[in-house]
Amino acid sequence: MKILVVGGGGREHAICWKLSQSPKVTAILCAPGNGGTALLGENIPVKDDDIPGLVALARDREVDLVVAGPELPLVLGLANALDREGIPCFGPNAYAANLEGSKAFSKTVMREAGVPTAPFRVFDEYDEAVAHVRKKGAPIVIKADGLAAGKGVVVAATVAEAVDTLTDMMVKRTFGSAGARVVVEQALKGEEASFLAFCDGKNYALLPSSQDHKAVGEGDTGPNTGGMGAYSPAPILPEEKYAETAELCIKPILEHMAAKGEPFKGVLYAGLMYTEDGPSVLEYNVRFGDPECQPLLMRLETDLLTIMFACIDGMLDKIKVRSTPQTACGVVMAAKGYPGAYPKGMEIAGIEQADALPGVKVFQAGTRLDNGKILTSGGRILCVTALGDTLADAQKRAYEAVDKIHFDNSYHRRDIADKGLKRLS
Repeated sequence: MKILVVGGGGREHAICWKLSQSPKVTAILCAPGNGGTALLGENIPVKDDDIPGLVALARDREVDLVVAGPELPLVLGLANALDREGIPCFGPNAYAANLEGSKAFSKTVMREAGVPTAPFRVFDEYDEAVAHVRKKGAPIVIKADGLAAGKGVVVAATVAEAVDTLTDMMVKRTFGSAGARVVVEQALKGEEASFLAFCDGKNYALLPSSQDHKAVGEGDTGPNTGGMGAYSPAPILPEEKYAETAELCIKPILEHMAAKGEPFKGVLYAGLMYTEDGPSVLEYNVRFGDPECQPLLMRLETDLLTIMFACIDGMLDKIKVRSTPQTACGVVMAAKGYPGAYPKGMEIAGIEQADALPGVKVFQAGTRLDNGKILTSGGRILCVTALGDTLADAQKRAYEAVDKIHFDNSYHRRDIADKGLKRLS
């Protein structure tokens, strides 16, 4: 089978890598891809938001399956457009993708489906939003309704910061049309976990829990990023709680979407906050997380292609999705300055040496292949991922591998998985 993977990050490299292990896969195309995907198949310079271009590529190259890595093409209707051409797509249709594409839609669905989430209000008018914030006080959370590249959520510590955020989003349009409507919600305190499930519209198969590290600085300090590392499983959500948690945050969404005639097929990702009152859903994503995808796919034992077609065909209850009991830890190596301005074009050395370590795989994100050399081309550059019998083992191996890789202006956190180790102790 010929597969087209859409996207160009570490998540997409991990998806290509896992699919390449399937005996049924004969060729992998990636659009637009990166330096890592170029080593597994063919990169094609079509952007992930170019729906007509992606459909034409899939049709012209006679691909058997399209896999959407990021959320943007799904929100723009990639699955719908491919369906009209009779080409299978792993990922939800545009309506279901609004679970990530619109914060207001997602929160409303949570409320209607009975999913625990923070109290919220939706505002289209700036003055009304400001009045609400002044009445409620701080801390308070402001969310741009639309997609804002992971940067559209602000936890405002003061009323003044909240008003400034509303001004940026609704008046100055820092995030363009994504911030024209905002969700204002109660700030929750606690520890986060990511909980992902494969879904076929009715049935679901759970992946192990994981935990992302959003802040750029150690000790969860500094601005939020796309994620500086992740590990799986997360002790805050142990295996014995998976079924109970799925009843809380996965099953109600699948039933609600099916009742609307818009069954959810693909990966449903629940971002959870563990408060004193129990777990609460912060947000839903409609695809693998990045960097959670890398540790999760390192642990996955079942053929990924088989799982994807089971989701598309509504046959997920006919297969068993298994993951190794081992732990996985992934550390993101970024360019110094990220998530702000950062340099590009640095040559990366040591990836082969790191990859040669037992249980280690280096997934490339912001890279490009240039005359046999791997050069940096983005902010998050690598996710160095390792398996271990324990979380401590996986963390140790991941950092051993990180230390073998060198490029100018490199930056990474040294405390990925420390929260998990602390909880285990």
